[in-house]
Amino acid sequence: MGLSDLFLLLQQLVEQKQDPLRLHPFSLTLLIIVFSSGIFLLLRRLQGAVRSREKLNPPPSPPRFPIIGNIHQLGPQIHRVFRDLSQKYGPLMLLRLGQKPIVVVSSAEMAAEILKTHDLVFADRLGSIAAKVIFYGCNDIALSPYGEYWRQVRRICVLELLSIKRVQSFRFVREEEVAKVIDKISSSSSVEETINLSELLFSLSNKIISRCSLGDNYKKEYTNRFAELLKEADCLMRGFSFGDFFPLLGWIDVLNGFTAKLRRTSQELDTFFDQVIDDHLLSKSHVDDDEDQDDKKNFIDLLLLHAEKDNLSLTRDNIKGIIMDMFVGGSDTSATIIEWTMAELIKNPKLMKKAQEEIRRVVGKKSKVEEQDIYQMDYLKYVIKESLRLHAPLPTLVARKSTASAKIGGYDVPANTGVFINAWAIQRDSKSWDNPEEFRPERFINNSIDFKGQDFQFIPFGSGRRGCPGMSFGLAVVEFVLANLLYGFNWELPGGANSEELDMTEGFGITINRKIPLHVVPKLFHSASS
Repeated sequence: MGLSDLFLLLQQLVEQKQDPLRLHPFSLTLLIIVFSSGIFLLLRRLQGAVRSREKLNPPPSPPRFPIIGNIHQLGPQIHRVFRDLSQKYGPLMLLRLGQKPIVVVSSAEMAAEILKTHDLVFADRLGSIAAKVIFYGCNDIALSPYGEYWRQVRRICVLELLSIKRVQSFRFVREEEVAKVIDKISSSSSVEETINLSELLFSLSNKIISRCSLGDNYKKEYTNRFAELLKEADCLMRGFSFGDFFPLLGWIDVLNGFTAKLRRTSQELDTFFDQVIDDHLLSKSHVDDDEDQDDKKNFIDLLLLHAEKDNLSLTRDNIKGIIMDMFVGGSDTSATIIEWTMAELIKNPKLMKKAQEEIRRVVGKKSKVEEQDIYQMDYLKYVIKESLRLHAPLPTLVARKSTASAKIGGYDVPANTGVFINAWAIQRDSKSWDNPEEFRPERFINNSIDFKGQDFQFIPFGSGRRGCPGMSFGLAVVEFVLANLLYGFNWELPGGANSEELDMTEGFGITINRKIPLHVVPKLFHSASS
C-alpha cells in the first residue's frame, strides 16, 4: 500500500456514513501512523526522558513499532491474542498500546501477586473515554476510582442491593419471568419448532434485571428501546477510540463520528434514567420504612432511600452510574453463562443426560423447579463451574491500574500502568488443570476449588477488593434458569444435526457470547407437563 492509498483511506473515513467502529483494526493502525508523524519526535523525546530517570527491570515484551507500540498485534478476541503472546513472552508481559503501558497477567501465580499481595496498589481502574461518558464519569461501582466514594457505594451495594437477603427477595421476579419463558418454549415444543435460545436467554436476563432495578411500571416498547441503547453502549465501549491511546489525537474521534455517537447514546440513556428516577420519586415508595414493604423495593428505591438517609450524598448521576452497572454486569453476563452452558451440554449429550437425571430426581413429579430444590443439585453446580472455567464471561476481567510502582514476579511495574488479568487463559492453563480444553464437570467432584476469589487458578468473578459484588445475584439467575430448562425439556439441534459438531466459535464484545446464536429444538419432558 502506497502513501496515496493511505490518504485515500483517510478520506473514506471522514466521508463514510457507516459506523466508524466497524473499521478493520489494521485500517485504524494505518491511520494512527498517518496522523502520528507530526508528533513522532516529541514522543521520542518524552520517552527518552522517562528512560533516563532510572534503570528498571520491566517484564518481557514483544517487539513493537514506534508510536503505535503493540496495537498492530491485537485482534477482536483479545484474550486469545494475549494467551498466544504470553506463551512466548511469559505470564507477566508488558505491552505498549499507543502511549499506554499495559501489563498482561496469564498465570495463577502472577494473578495472586496482583490480586492479593499487592491488591491495594492495583485497586484502581484503567477506564476509557467511552466508559467515563456511559458511566457518568465512572460514578458507578465497577469503574469508580478506588477511594472513599467507592468504599461507600460498594458498602451499599454489598449490604443492600446485592445481599443474600435481597437476592432472595427477588425470587418472585425470577419465578415469574422464567415461567413465561418456559411457557413460550413449551408452545414451540408442541410443534417441534426451532427456537433461538440465545435470543430468549438475553431477553429473559434483561427482563429480570429490569424489574429488579427499575420496577414493573414500564411498557415493553420503553424497555426494548433501553435494551437497544445498552447494545449501542456495549459497541461504543469495545470500539477503538484514538483518544484512549493517543491523547493528542483525540480529535480524530470527532472526525470519524465516534464522539458524536457516544454523545447521542449517553444523552438518550440519561433521558431514560431521569424519567425512571422521577417516576420513583412520584411514587413515594422510597420513603416507606415499613419492614413489610422492604422486600418490594427495587434498586432505585433503595438508592433513593440511601440518598436521603446516609451521610453520603448520592447524586442523580451516582444513581444512574450504579444502575448502569447492574445492567452491564448483571444482564449480559448471566445470559452468556447460561448460553455457553447449554451449548456445552448439547455438545456433550452424556453430560446433559447426567445433569437432567439429577434435576428430575430432585424435583420428582412436580410441574416445575423450585429454588429450594437447587440446594440438592450438586452436579448442576459442577456443570456451571466448568462452564465458568472455560467461558469466563469477562475473559480479561475489568482492567486495573497501578497507583504506585510494585515489584511483581521480580519485574518492575511502574505507577499508572494498566493491568489485564487474562482469566480465560489462567482457567485453561495446563499447569493448573488436567486436559484444560475438555468440558468435564467431574473435575470438581471432591475438589475444593471455588470461584469466590481465593483460588487464583479459577477467578471468573475476579478477586480482592474489586471482585464482582453481584456474584450471588447472577448465580441465582443462572442456576434457576438452567435447572428449569434441563428439567422441562430434552434438547436437539435442528435437522437432526450431530451435536458433537456444534460450532463453539466465540463472538466479540465486553462479554464473550457465542458468535452464532444457539438454535435448538426443545422436546417437552413428559413429567414436567403433569
